[in-house]
Amino acid sequence: VSEEPMRKIKKKRQSPARWFLDTGWRHLITWAITIYAVFPLLYILSTSLGKNSSIEGNTTLFKSVTFENYFSLFDDPNRPYGTWYLNTLIVGIATSVGSVFLSTLAAYAFSRLRFRGRRSGLMSLILIQMFPSVLGLVAIYTILAEVGKVVPELGLSSILGLIMAYLGGSLGTGTYLMYGFFNTVPKEIDEAAKIDGATHTQIFYTIILPLVTPILAVNTLLSFIGVTSDFVLASIVLGDPQSMTLAVGLRQYVSDPFSKDWAVFASGAVLAAVPTMALFLFLQRYIISGLTGGAVKG
Repeated sequence: VSEEPMRKIKKKRQSPARWFLDTGWRHLITWAITIYAVFPLLYILSTSLGKNSSIEGNTTLFKSVTFENYFSLFDDPNRPYGTWYLNTLIVGIATSVGSVFLSTLAAYAFSRLRFRGRRSGLMSLILIQMFPSVLGLVAIYTILAEVGKVVPELGLSSILGLIMAYLGGSLGTGTYLMYGFFNTVPKEIDEAAKIDGATHTQIFYTIILPLVTPILAVNTLLSFIGVTSDFVLASIVLGDPQSMTLAVGLRQYVSDPFSKDWAVFASGAVLAAVPTMALFLFLQRYIISGLTGGAVKG
């Protein structure tokens, strides 16, 4: 074998300065951003495994490792962490599934059907998103308080009432987000299915939904994260300790200025992140599959 082709394959050695100008600065920025993002997570994990209940003066990560704080979460009868965890899962799953289902139906109607009020409905969705959701907190509280007098299961301190409030709040954003994705699906697919005798229901469930799987996964994940981490609306609606979610219940560990237990709070926060991480890992393959993969599978 001649040496000349081998020389062409070998890469020329670059000087350190040239390498830094071409590639090295990118590695430096990547590592800086990674450390900046990971350090708070490591600090919370270290606090949850530490023996000191205060975070002041804690300058060494993982100085002491103990799981007593995690066991303490389930030992206090006045702070039912297990009930809060279950309530959070119920609210998160019910809201994410319900909001995605309703948003998908509405987005399909706006994208594929032509009816009176379609344009004004789309404009209303855009205008509603311009106002901050905080403006509706008083109205939501009043509505739930009045409805609770007739139907207590939908009133204040009710998990079902909180779910209904979340469904109404997430419907506009989810619908408009999915409406744009539905428009990227060629309408010729619908027309070909109609020629074969398919109805709107068959087209929606057997053709359109497999093609829009990535946006369904993204919308489900965003809805679940937003609901399970919400504190403002949940703290207004939920007053009974047995009906609280994790975002509201964990505040009890640090609300008293004389008995703040940051270690137990950090332990609860670490466990609270597990469902979100599990959902992300489960939906990751759908998120990265893309529209082309869904079309091939369909």
